[in-house]
Amino acid sequence: MAAAKKTARGRKQDRARVAGGQKYEVRYESKKTRRSASAVKKAVKKVGNSRKRVEKRLGR
Repeated sequence: MAAAKKTARGRKQDRARVAGGQKYEVRYESKKTRRSASAVKKAVKKVGNSRKRVEKRLGR
């Protein structure tokens, strides 16, 4: 059996989400939007994990 081919497939979908439980993702998003990590977490809880919606909620 051949090794699985590594592709970028799925990466775009992954970038479109914010994992509220992942410290590095929360830190990245808070730096990007100049908001606190807790504000990012609250936004994820409120509007879901769609990056577009989270950034809109944070007023970016």
